[in-house]
Amino acid sequence: MLRYLGTRLWQSALTLLLASLVIFFGVRQLPGDPALAMAGEEATPEQVEAVREQLGLNESVITQYLKFIGNMFRGDFGTSTRTGTAVTDLIATTLPVTLWLSAYAIAVAVIVGILFGVIAERFRGRWPEWAANGFALIGLSVPNFWLGILAILYLSVTLGWFPASGYVDVTEDPLRGIYYLTLPALILGTGLAAVIMRQTRASMIETMNTDYVRTARAKGLGRGRVLMRYGLRNSLIVVVTIVGLQLGGLISGAVVTERIFALPGFGKLTLDAVFTRDYPVIQAVVLIITVSYIVINLAVDILYSLINPRIRVGGSN
Repeated sequence: MLRYLGTRLWQSALTLLLASLVIFFGVRQLPGDPALAMAGEEATPEQVEAVREQLGLNESVITQYLKFIGNMFRGDFGTSTRTGTAVTDLIATTLPVTLWLSAYAIAVAVIVGILFGVIAERFRGRWPEWAANGFALIGLSVPNFWLGILAILYLSVTLGWFPASGYVDVTEDPLRGIYYLTLPALILGTGLAAVIMRQTRASMIETMNTDYVRTARAKGLGRGRVLMRYGLRNSLIVVVTIVGLQLGGLISGAVVTERIFALPGFGKLTLDAVFTRDYPVIQAVVLIITVSYIVINLAVDILYSLINPRIRVGGSN
């Protein structure tokens, strides 16, 4: 296992280095001049050049990249060209909002997806399975932004069950914070819940038709006990895979949901940075998302062997 972890860490470091190259040079292909955006449209060429020198944009691209790498390892992402605030401060303010929203959405998706998947397998050919499949079809077909608009219209404005917008820090007031995040989390987690439901149902159907399950049934174990002990446990491997692949996607995909519900999260910071050509913020945002994907994929591989000890990834023995 230690050798496997060492190999994965080396691969992750190489992936991060290649990603930093793509991020750094890709951002500089965006149209527009950040020095001009910061100095203002009415600025003189001398003023624009002074801003460019202040930002280090007058140096060679290689020099800028080496400085970017060095600052990255020190946790220094520079200063926002839009607000003049340290990028680390902006991230520390907005990232927790997106993390809370993503964690809540994943919790909702896992609970609802597994529950509906078990129901669909347990009541195959009957109306509960049709209802679960209908939910999955809606979750996969309807875009999140449309569900969000409908949810605000009916659940917030008409019924008044949830606030239409706003955010309360979960660490300061947990109950109100969770209340304000409930509707956005439900909308964000709907698509993931549908995927988990379909995959859980398919995995459990396959497991229930295996020889060792038939042997367990022949020895007198009830269907419900076999379903929970063997079918659900094996389907968790699929769930872990889906959640691992989708977690980074939820962090980056929360942009639309945060916009709809006016949440001051990572998504708003990203859009504002793109619109104003804020190079330091864009680089930091994309880099953090990249790191999250790398860490999550490594964690998923480790969880495989914990859920099912029979699974051994090559090189982990």
